[in-house]
Amino acid sequence: MTHLLLISYNSAWLFMIAIALISFIVQWRFKSKFKQYSEMPLLSGLSGKDVAERMLRDNGIYDVKVISVDGQLTDHYNPEDKTVNLSQDVYNSRSIAAAAVAAHECGHAVQHAKAYSWLTLRSTLVPVVNVASTLTQWTLMIGILLLFFTHNPLVLAVGVGALALVTLFSFITLPVEFDASNRALAWLNNNYSVMQTAEEHQQAKDALWWAAMTYVVAALSALATLLYYASFLFNRRN
Repeated sequence: MTHLLLISYNSAWLFMIAIALISFIVQWRFKSKFKQYSEMPLLSGLSGKDVAERMLRDNGIYDVKVISVDGQLTDHYNPEDKTVNLSQDVYNSRSIAAAAVAAHECGHAVQHAKAYSWLTLRSTLVPVVNVASTLTQWTLMIGILLLFFTHNPLVLAVGVGALALVTLFSFITLPVEFDASNRALAWLNNNYSVMQTAEEHQQAKDALWWAAMTYVVAALSALATLLYYASFLFNRRN
């Protein structure tokens, strides 16, 4: 392999630092925005639960339940038992943030009902990625030690391969999340009984945009980690 194909340790390390810094900023901004919009009451007075149930009904989905779960920012859609799981802060809240999050999670339920291809692919990969995630926990560090002491790259190569699958999964998640937000915002924009002003809609769009950015930096972080271990593996083998 030529030197032009090799990724230097320094470049990969600097990339990891840059992504870590960006991730910190995005996470801080997202939490700040969520707190801000959580304190802004929805003019319609609907709760997160109300918004979710209304969106499901408007999309002809009657076999999905909306339930409350513990924790903060634990909101998610579970395709296995068809439940929209809303954290208590979202389930009971009557705020801009609660409405945006509830609609977003229902966006995933709509994707499931319509067999959205990226969601189908993501769901198919979950068992494989779970195994890959487990492998990366021990193969990477052990692989580096074996490479250093024995010059045997096999274990590290397995770890890098597993990490590549995890990274791919992170990027496949992006269109799923962006599409769910787009579905949520389109529905909110057409339902003035939920969000009654253009300002409310813009605030919901802002909240969901920053939420989406957390997935973007997570994918870039996974890529940076992959490049680091890959560069270590290939540079050491030359």
